Amino acid sequence: MRALALALLLAALPVAAEPQRYDVDPAHTYPSFEFPHMGISMWRGKFTKTRGTVELDRAVHTGKVDITVETSSIDFGMRVMNEAALGSDWMDAEVHPTMRYVGTIRFEGDKPVAVDGQLTLLDVVRPVELRIASFKCIPHPIFRREVCGADASGMLDRADFGMKQYTTDGQGKITLRIQVEALLRS
Repeated sequence: MRALALALLLAALPVAAEPQRYDVDPAHTYPSFEFPHMGISMWRGKFTKTRGTVELDRAVHTGKVDITVETSSIDFGMRVMNEAALGSDWMDAEVHPTMRYVGTIRFEGDKPVAVDGQLTLLDVVRPVELRIASFKCIPHPIFRREVCGADASGMLDRADFGMKQYTTDGQGKITLRIQVEALLRS
């Protein structure tokens, strides 16, 4: 009788939902950045090759992010600047072909508001928080699966990752702006 009562009690408990896993859509995800140039203008660029996954468990308000960016895909829209950024003073793309961001999504209520993560760049690992400005999921009209998108931003200092050239007087501060779209795995 006790076994039956225990079985009925366990059956009545809510079942925890499984986390949902999403693949980052590389055609709709471009981490971009901006930083001051000699204190007189703002330089902007982006990375054009990104891959990764996002995991969401909306039932318990948790999530994970794992993103890899190909450093050679940096694009300022100016060949000379791209070449300088790929060299050993900056990205050193031949030696360090990727950078990686791994983090935990922080929720307020039902809404993702930030990612507390670690950026690995030039074999240096540093914390980088990304604030989520917007987050939305909809049924994808073509793929008939859920697609989620977010806009996030954060700050880092190039000098913290060993890129010392031109980092005095705040010149090493970089603002990251990341728009990401990810499709639910089938």
